[in-house]
Amino acid sequence: MVRPLQILVMVVAILFFARVIRVATVQVRPPDEAAGGRRRSQNLHIEFIEPLDRAGQRLDIDAAVVIGRSPECDVQMNDNFLSSRHARIANDSGELSIEDLESTNGTYVNQQLVKGRVHLERGDIVQVGGVLFEVVR
Repeated sequence: MVRPLQILVMVVAILFFARVIRVATVQVRPPDEAAGGRRRSQNLHIEFIEPLDRAGQRLDIDAAVVIGRSPECDVQMNDNFLSSRHARIANDSGELSIEDLESTNGTYVNQQLVKGRVHLERGDIVQVGGVLFEVVR
């Protein structure tokens, strides 16, 4: 009985560290600095990093999208760490921004907790619940 429990604990620990390494490698990637300065949102998109079944999918932000578990959200995801209405990503006069909608687990940009509305730049990593996005051109 002890041996299967030890194996289970090891597997969980390995999966945890694999997740930490994945987030860390994504976080240390430098944004493309060739364009310099502020970017216009008409060329920016939000691209899924995780969950892996949606990795690489892009979202165009024309006006605003709400992300959450609720079917009324523009981007509805089945993630236990998402609130029903978790966060809103908006196109504000040509620039992307994100705001947390008083979610339980918070919204993060580059591992910093979002308070109020936060401007997004190319290369930023956004985390809402267990979902990771990258701001891309």
